[in-house]
Amino acid sequence: MGRFRYPLLLALALFVVGLALTATLKDRHYILLSLVLLAVALFPLFMRLERRPIESRELVLLAVLSAVAAVSRIPFAALPSVKPVSAIVILSAYVFGAEAGFIIGAVVALVSNLYFGQGPWTPWQMFAWGMVGLTAGWLRNTWWMKRRAGLLVFGWIWGFLFGWIMNIWYLIGLPDAFSWGLVAATYASSFYFDLAHALSNVFFLSILAGGWIKVLQRFRKKYGLLQQDGK
Repeated sequence: MGRFRYPLLLALALFVVGLALTATLKDRHYILLSLVLLAVALFPLFMRLERRPIESRELVLLAVLSAVAAVSRIPFAALPSVKPVSAIVILSAYVFGAEAGFIIGAVVALVSNLYFGQGPWTPWQMFAWGMVGLTAGWLRNTWWMKRRAGLLVFGWIWGFLFGWIMNIWYLIGLPDAFSWGLVAATYASSFYFDLAHALSNVFFLSILAGGWIKVLQRFRKKYGLLQQDGK
């Protein structure tokens, strides 16, 4: 993960700085500016991936995992925030690493929204799910991520972090977007949706982790796939 750490830190720094600059503006072009800021924040990550040689069989694997994660949203469309997407992204990153996790997380939002509908929220979902995969791959070799309880806690935490990131795009489209009262009301109203996402992450990780990890690890070892950023 060492080679991917600095693009990750740079992307997060650009995102935070850009968000702070947005809060100082007095006009209302928040949505357009937010898309530009997200593109700037994601640029170092995509540049790192562009410079990394990827074999065709690795691209096929990433495409299949992204498609599986994207399709998994559809059966749960009637249940807001309940979906196995984050769990699949986490498990894929756990086995194949941070780069694969970021790609799968970013692509799943773009592809699944062909069904659910594209909009200004799509880049934010790409960023949020990309960060889910990126951090899961980054931390996969830590002692607590190697334990089932640690993996479940990770999924629980990201259930809330994902919602908090998505709240930003909602806030920037509102008048007085950065007033503390509106921010507090928005995050309070999203609590139950974030809780549902966190609980669903724990549920799907608990039932998928054992089988998925074994199968994906078998593919990784047998075909030598996506092992450059960690063992």
